[in-house]
Amino acid sequence: MKQSTKPTITRTPEQIGAAIRRLRKLRGITQTELGSKLSLRQAKISEIENGAPGTALNTLFDVLAALELDLLIQPRHQSKGTDIEDIF
Repeated sequence: MKQSTKPTITRTPEQIGAAIRRLRKLRGITQTELGSKLSLRQAKISEIENGAPGTALNTLFDVLAALELDLLIQPRHQSKGTDIEDIF
């Protein structure tokens, strides 16, 4: 079942992983079920969701496709402040 969600801005592997985890749970899919769809171990899904370095791009795109997600690349929003949160 598709559920609408607001776009999520991610700028680090940890943020991408957290977004994947949140959307996987929103869809009611376990790490084991997602891994099975992709012939990956549950531990690999956990690594991805925890932002582990070294995840192959094709693996990331496979995970996104299995969750019916797209990756959108766009210019960064330019803030006027110097708040560190605006940088990352």
